[in-house]
Amino acid sequence: MGSSDRLFNRQRTVHEVLGGGLVADVILWRRSKLTWGILVVTLAAWVVFEISGYTLLSLSSCVLLLLTTILFLWAKSAAILNRPSPPLPEMHISEDMMNDVAAFARTHINAVLLAFQNIALGKDTWMFFKVAISLLLISVVGSLTDFLTMGYTSLVVILTVPALYEKYEEHFDKYVMAGYGSAVQFYSKLSEGYISKVQQWIAEQKKLS
Repeated sequence: MGSSDRLFNRQRTVHEVLGGGLVADVILWRRSKLTWGILVVTLAAWVVFEISGYTLLSLSSCVLLLLTTILFLWAKSAAILNRPSPPLPEMHISEDMMNDVAAFARTHINAVLLAFQNIALGKDTWMFFKVAISLLLISVVGSLTDFLTMGYTSLVVILTVPALYEKYEEHFDKYVMAGYGSAVQFYSKLSEGYISKVQQWIAEQKKLS
């Protein structure tokens, strides 16, 4: 499949778009055992949360309380009995690590702000449709389920949709590009028929005032 036949004429494969590393291998089932393991562990965690009635915050607090108590009693008993203390690694965040995290966060936050600015100024029609559809889907799904179930469902989608897209990429791209063309034509007609009239009316009102 040539690059001109791909969605938006992209040059990279799906694997390369996803980063080309371990994460891409897991998402595209090139390390199927690891992918299955993530799905099974996540499903088990979801079942535990649903059956026990614990929330993520309450369960995390209980686990941390238990771990802290065990380590505290271990250290105290080791001091009394002249035994070695718990083998803990050095808990320290380096300045370089914080700088890397800050740079990563700044890059992605600026990308989100730039996308929002382009949408607000009407410069990126395709991004507007993507954001609008995504927010609509999140709103609909959020009204039908709880956060934990939505998180597990999102993981299942992440681990299935890209793999299916890679397998049926040619057919999917053809239908999406046709739908995108129809959406652009509809938006152009809407803009010419209504939005331009509204803008013209606003301009006339400003002149009158």
